[in-house]
Amino acid sequence: MPHRAALVTGTLYALAAGLMWGLVFVAPLMLPEYPAVLLSMARYLAFGLIALPLAWLDWGRLSQLSRADWLEALKLSLVGNLLYYLCLAAAIQRAGGPLPTMIIGTLPVVIAITSNLRDHARDGHLPWARLAPSLLLIAAGIGCVNHEELTHLRADPNADLGRYALGALLAVGAVVCWTWYPIRNADWMRAHPDRSPTAWATAQGLATLLPAAAGFALFWAWNAASGQAFAMPFGPTPMRFVGLMMAIGLLASWLGTLCWNAASQRLPTALTGQLIVFETLSALAYALALRGQWPGPLTLAGVALLVAGVLWALRVKPEHAAPPA
Repeated sequence: MPHRAALVTGTLYALAAGLMWGLVFVAPLMLPEYPAVLLSMARYLAFGLIALPLAWLDWGRLSQLSRADWLEALKLSLVGNLLYYLCLAAAIQRAGGPLPTMIIGTLPVVIAITSNLRDHARDGHLPWARLAPSLLLIAAGIGCVNHEELTHLRADPNADLGRYALGALLAVGAVVCWTWYPIRNADWMRAHPDRSPTAWATAQGLATLLPAAAGFALFWAWNAASGQAFAMPFGPTPMRFVGLMMAIGLLASWLGTLCWNAASQRLPTALTGQLIVFETLSALAYALALRGQWPGPLTLAGVALLVAGVLWALRVKPEHAAPPA
């Protein structure tokens, strides 16, 4: 059972990660003319480049990682970074910010259920009867915000329902990627409590660098071979593109991952999964601010329900099985 100080510190780390991860939902809205694959590859190319000097400074701890650790970092980077953001950016460009954000908001429920089924022997079992009110509050909050967004969608005569449906489907793909990533990442962090969350975040950045660079180069070659009008390498607004990619590469990819690793070391996975709700709330706030729109009553009610669900979850204590006689 986590100590109270570890619970508070882990929650604060998860909050910081959520505030920074919310930024990644804004970039596709600010760069709507940029293909999602280019946004994904450029973001993680920036992450990898930022990781290079950090790796040089932290090489002593990175050199302790085994070949199996580097392979794990590569798997986490491919699924939790490149594939996840490819699906998410494409979803946001097709369905706008709030709808994919709230589909991603199902992650606390999905991860809590998955990890409670999978990790009860390690972390202790979170009793379903005590966890159910939290899950229901979070699900109700997500439902409120989704209902308001769908109401706005139906009221727009120019809305392309097929495009929105595809965006929703891509967001579901992002949920699958990010259900796998935090559970698998927590496995490694909990198995290596003596390892630095900072070094592990940097290792994932280094592991992302070559695949992201290759993906960027392949897109550039395809763009030239197919006669596309898109201006490579930095597109029609290069300063905005490069600035945004470097900002989210540093803040969301490296610093956000560092904070999430620190939270994963301190909290049971089932609780950590529910704290991804901080990302959802941050992303929703950023998207509405960019839209210049105040949240409606149902959106505010949904936010209140999400926060209440998280606070309830933090009160649930894991129950560990009695050792065999």
